[in-house]
Amino acid sequence: MQAAWYEAIGSAEEVLHVGKIDDPSPMEGEVLIEIKASGVNPSDVKTRAGARGELQFPQIIPHSDGGGIIVEVGEGVSKDRIGERVWIWNGAFGRAYGTCAELMALPSSQAVTMSEDVSFETAACLGIPASTAYYGVFSDGSVENQTILITGGAGAVGYLGIQLAKWSGANVISTVSSDDKATVAKAAGADLVVNYKTDDVIEAANDFTKGYGVDRILEVEFGGNLSVSEHVIKNNGVIAAYGSVAEANPSLPFYNLMFKGVKLNTYLIYIVPENDRVDINKGITSALSDNALTPIIAESFNLSEIINAHQSLEEGSIIGNVVINI
Repeated sequence: MQAAWYEAIGSAEEVLHVGKIDDPSPMEGEVLIEIKASGVNPSDVKTRAGARGELQFPQIIPHSDGGGIIVEVGEGVSKDRIGERVWIWNGAFGRAYGTCAELMALPSSQAVTMSEDVSFETAACLGIPASTAYYGVFSDGSVENQTILITGGAGAVGYLGIQLAKWSGANVISTVSSDDKATVAKAAGADLVVNYKTDDVIEAANDFTKGYGVDRILEVEFGGNLSVSEHVIKNNGVIAAYGSVAEANPSLPFYNLMFKGVKLNTYLIYIVPENDRVDINKGITSALSDNALTPIIAESFNLSEIINAHQSLEEGSIIGNVVINI
């Protein structure tokens, strides 16, 4: 099969290769998937570049997310699964061979059935971005008739978070850093979009909620936004945080949060409990069925262009998801 891989940590142009390697075979409990699209996420390029530590395996096929068709099953898996269109989660997490190849074998539970209406490019945007958004929005219960603040509303996670929150009947405030990103967040369905570089987020959020504050925050930058969050979160609210790059070790205003009864829900989507993963997969399937989840495919590449795909994501200027068509 044709695949992309690397055997050393380094820059995309230095370590990424494309060529032919042996086809995989499904082991017990696994399915073999003909990959149609592979999603490139920030975690993929950071791992390849060495931000996650040393090389975990002698040879790595990158990318955790993807979409394809089951073409073979291993022992213990129903043959009825053959022919299913699926999206993949955790394809490269703790595994040597991810989705950037023509074929991939992985546990059956990590291949989620999807309908003919869902494109393979959309499927390649679900495992990390949509799952992160879904868990952050819903892990502490329904958001129906609540107000949720989603920071970074034009990002891959934030954009899908807005869609999911609106689908569930929430009011959504979103923060962005530019007019172009504001347009994107509004298109996702946000009721109020605030440019945090030019506007007062605390004032805007309190005006929107008539001083009551927001019930939840889906947070991409916990430390950097904490001075705002502590003022806009209401009593017994939840801050669900999946990132804190600008301020990795924030000083916590403990009593300000404690006297509001604020719950901090920090999470890493790769390791959520199994029962939560089941809920995530069911919820995403339901949202897809309702046409409520439509990621932005910012750029598409061919397998031979994987270096360009990684470089494009690393530049940080795109709005949306990067996908490689296999």
